[in-house]
Amino acid sequence: MLADHGEAVSRAAAAAAADRLGARDFRRLAAFIQDYSGIKMPESKRTMVEGRLRKRVVATGAADLADYCARLFDGGGLADEAIHLIDVVTTNKTEFFREQEHFRVLEEVALPELLARRRAGPYTSLKVWSTASSIGAEPYTLAMVLADASQRHGGFRVDIVATDISTRVLETAATAIYPEEMIAPVPPEMRQRYLLRSKDRARRLVRIVPELRRMVRFGRLNLMDATYPVDRDLDVIFCRNILIYFDKPTQQAVLARLCDHLRPGGYLFLGHSESLAGSGLPMRPLGASVFRRE
Repeated sequence: MLADHGEAVSRAAAAAAADRLGARDFRRLAAFIQDYSGIKMPESKRTMVEGRLRKRVVATGAADLADYCARLFDGGGLADEAIHLIDVVTTNKTEFFREQEHFRVLEEVALPELLARRRAGPYTSLKVWSTASSIGAEPYTLAMVLADASQRHGGFRVDIVATDISTRVLETAATAIYPEEMIAPVPPEMRQRYLLRSKDRARRLVRIVPELRRMVRFGRLNLMDATYPVDRDLDVIFCRNILIYFDKPTQQAVLARLCDHLRPGGYLFLGHSESLAGSGLPMRPLGASVFRRE
């Protein structure tokens, strides 16, 4: 009996160990994630990565985390699994009107200057890129602000490209359906104009109105790619709270590529903890992590 009990304990310990990321597997995963997406995965993130990857263990039919990693790195499964792996490990914190000062600067400083360079009217098109759109709160906030501004400034057209590395969040963004509590930061008058409530009030869901959904085009894009399939005459780029996950060389490379897609006089909005310091790019700071291309 004691021998049987000892064997059972040993098997349980082995199973528990197999469902944890060993040092070698974590190093391999962290290296791949950083190489693929630019996102750093320090040792302190190991438990988080374990928890998120267990979803992929179930989805792929792997026995445990050790088996999952063996399939990826020793069994040739990485190519097919890469997008799904990145989907589950990336962080997608977002909210409507996040860092609200940026939208004030866009409305009161950037837009008047951009429109003054061109005659604002129905044939004027303002091109905007939300580079880390997550589930859509940022691009739809931009759509609300710009739709209001268009009413006041000659009815210019708005073209918003919204991209993210995660296909999972892009699917949510395209549906444009959100829980009611998520729209708390949206001003009441904008809620009336731009949000539709579910007929079943018990569901407590809202949806962005069709005219705003038509302003936004969603697509998958990895900022680590050497080139971006985006227009090179953009008026505004929002790239907020993503550079903080990259090392310095990656930050510099991404910023240089973003700058190449801005027209002279165009605006770049970064997160409040991010900057262009030391980049050598032809960008002039305007405060609140906002920069204008010279």
